[in-house]
Amino acid sequence: MRPEDMDYPRPVYECHSCSDLAAEMAAALAAASIVFKDSKTYSQKLVHGATTLFKFSRDQRGRYSSGGSDASFFYNSTGYWDEFVWGGAWMYLATGNSTYLKLATHPTLAKHAGAFWGGPDYGVFSWDNKLTGAQDTRFEIMRAHLHSIFSDKTIHENIRAGGLIQLNHGRPQPLQYVVNAAFLAAIYSDYLEAADTPGWYCGPNFFSTGVLRDFARTQIDYILGKNPQKMSYVVAFGARYPKHVHHRGASIPKNGVKYNCKGGWKWRDTEKANPNTIVGAMVAGPDRHDGFRDVRTNYNYTEPTLAGNAGLVAALVALSGEGNGVDKNTIFSAVPPMFPTPPPPPAPWKP
Repeated sequence: MRPEDMDYPRPVYECHSCSDLAAEMAAALAAASIVFKDSKTYSQKLVHGATTLFKFSRDQRGRYSSGGSDASFFYNSTGYWDEFVWGGAWMYLATGNSTYLKLATHPTLAKHAGAFWGGPDYGVFSWDNKLTGAQDTRFEIMRAHLHSIFSDKTIHENIRAGGLIQLNHGRPQPLQYVVNAAFLAAIYSDYLEAADTPGWYCGPNFFSTGVLRDFARTQIDYILGKNPQKMSYVVAFGARYPKHVHHRGASIPKNGVKYNCKGGWKWRDTEKANPNTIVGAMVAGPDRHDGFRDVRTNYNYTEPTLAGNAGLVAALVALSGEGNGVDKNTIFSAVPPMFPTPPPPPAPWKP
């Protein structure tokens, strides 16, 4: 069934205790208020909405996917503490209110969010884990995360022969995590340059900001075709890209026939290429051995997602020559200066 032909119930769920969802929404509105700061009325409206949502997230504790909805099957949330750190960081940048900064940097909150666990998924920025994104706004903590990525152990164990880093530890659908890491590496490089910092030490080794951008660029280059398969994993980019994308709108032809759910299966299961090209969609990606099967029925290779494409767009923008890095006059515009306000000039001298 095509998305536009869906005629079965699509219920909307109310959520009365969903800290993760509300804090995520607050972070988005807070970030948008900075983008639209020149439109003062609209920016203030966004801040008001963010403030209300963040308060709700703190007052009504709970995971959005624990209420028995379908979300627990497809996108189950493992916790909300990382969203508290994420939301608090953006609320501070949007308002300059130090209360949010104290919350986002509180050791107990960081502990609950898993900042000190060092488990297999620590440091992997995704739809379920916002901790690393929040850390990118807090330079000292971000250095610890980069230490985990650029350590010899990580490089040798997690970067495969083809050059792709395995941030989901060999599990399927790796690219959504790779593009997020590429984006964070590029943006952190911009942060360091904005702070006139040439790099950082990881143990005895010094890494320049160029290392961050090189890492980000090599990962995106892999996705765009510089890989053992010589395959671009972005549809319609390059000479060779997936033609059997796991997407109902791309796989069902525009032939005037309205298909029900089961009726669309014949197009899902056919070996023919998709009749509709879903331009710009990034598929799930290769397996841990750099292998890839362009098969529509295996979504672990060919499924595109909004979560994946969001990271791809962010990484491409961060690496493009059109960008000017971090605009210090915008992103930190609401943050009070960390130095005393200079005294007013003395009165004119009179003889």
